Amino acid sequence: MNGADAAASLAAAHAWLAQDPDPQTRAELEALIAAADAGDAAASADLADRFGARLAFGTAGLRGALGAGSNRMNRVLVAQAAAGLAAYLRERADDGATPSVVIGYDGRRNSDVFARDSAEIFAGAGLRAILLPRLLPTPVLAFAVRHLSADAGVMVTASHNPPEDNGYKVYLGGADRGAQIVSPSDAEIAAHIERVATTERVPLLPRSTGYETAPESVVDAYARATAAVAPAPAGADALRWVYTAMHGVGWETLSRIVERAGYPAPHPVEAQLHPDASFPTVSFPNPEEPGAMDLALEEARRVRADLVLANDPDADRLAVAVPVDAEGGYRVLSGNEVGLLLGWRAARAARDAGATAGASLACSLVSSPGLGEIARHYGLDFHETLTGFKWISRAPGIVFGFEEALGYLVNPETVRDKDGISAAVAVLGLAAAARAEGSSLAGMLEELASRFGHFRSGQVSVRVTDLRIIADVMARLRAQPPSEFGGVGILRADDLLRPTDGTVPGDVLRYTLDDGSRVIVRPSGTEPKLKIYLDVRADSAEDAAGRLARLEEAARALAS
Repeated sequence: MNGADAAASLAAAHAWLAQDPDPQTRAELEALIAAADAGDAAASADLADRFGARLAFGTAGLRGALGAGSNRMNRVLVAQAAAGLAAYLRERADDGATPSVVIGYDGRRNSDVFARDSAEIFAGAGLRAILLPRLLPTPVLAFAVRHLSADAGVMVTASHNPPEDNGYKVYLGGADRGAQIVSPSDAEIAAHIERVATTERVPLLPRSTGYETAPESVVDAYARATAAVAPAPAGADALRWVYTAMHGVGWETLSRIVERAGYPAPHPVEAQLHPDASFPTVSFPNPEEPGAMDLALEEARRVRADLVLANDPDADRLAVAVPVDAEGGYRVLSGNEVGLLLGWRAARAARDAGATAGASLACSLVSSPGLGEIARHYGLDFHETLTGFKWISRAPGIVFGFEEALGYLVNPETVRDKDGISAAVAVLGLAAAARAEGSSLAGMLEELASRFGHFRSGQVSVRVTDLRIIADVMARLRAQPPSEFGGVGILRADDLLRPTDGTVPGDVLRYTLDDGSRVIVRPSGTEPKLKIYLDVRADSAEDAAGRLARLEEAARALAS
């Protein structure tokens, strides 16, 4: 680092320190400044990382590591975000109208602090600010935006990110129906936040403790609506199931709902049942990560469970595991497998209700194309969207949507976002009904394959420390497109940065192969990863497995 850059970082650090209301981050920053002043190169590099950029506000809101600095999650950044969002809401409000915003928070470190700071700043800006009564799952916040007819919602969470992270998700009410923000709203909000950051000081932002606390009836309304997703069928009391909250906030809400819906209580993973921001039993609090489900599977073997359900820390995702043999073996289902089961459920329900006209199933473009086959079979529309529920939830006529990363939208009339709790209720309904017929979720998957084809999906993810590596791979693929994958020729290549069908552009490369298989390459939107998605369809499970194995080998070579 040259002297000018070091001086700029120090100046930015001192300016930040002068407006930081948090004693912890102030002490952290003071120590770094002192070390850098004393010639500590590591401290200078740390300051450059913290102040060399600003944590970007985009369609996922804000998300990053906690700490002092413009490139971290902290009370200064959150205050600026709240003030910027307040300005945006005032700007788009009708003359004389008072915008309203509801704020939720999970059990991560500083989530409650960031939520109360936001409520005070919204109230100080003249908005009607409504704080949820305690830490609650993200789907409750998404529900509350619509239930309270709010103009916007904020959820303080980093979902399944590492323990040192936190985040700030924004939802819009009105015509957006409680969905996450999309372009151009994200850019407009970001511009207001940037103006606040450059022209105003956090200690001088108007604040008020005159915000409201939402009544418990809001949570009760969510519980009623979610229990109604799948009331327990006859014989459900014989169901044995295991549940883990992954040290998050799902248990209190889910336990109330399953009791209301008539299901037996689960065998809980006690060590992971209650909120703990340090996530002590997992290295990464994401049910998709290796080892995260180990304690739940151990409990399932102990009680010989029919299934295992796991929420991620803010309970907007759901993982499912099923027994595979009589010796206590269990298999965690992929997000695509659960999505197809739930999509099949939704399609049959639409048919039985005589409501297929204009109704649709939707999934992200990297999720299993099997959902399209189900939709066509039942006469439903089908929509593929860019990744993220901000897009899936906006599919016309949606009755069900999912993405392969364990996200499912099963009750779009009440929650326009992925919801791991309502999905859990729907899966319990499927499992109980299958058990009453002498089958299981695994048996349902076999039946689904026999009806619609053997779809198999895989993913190769490459985590990097330098994001330039991902950009280089994407640039290379665009400059020198491959002619085959795994020995199979490419029938069609689509660069979704330049879509030809009028859809929203995205940094995605999609290849359709001669045998009908599909390969999709894209950078992750939330993690430093390059992701390669693989989908095959065959007439038998063995053929599908063989095709997928060949594509996985080719994908690993592509990313190396």
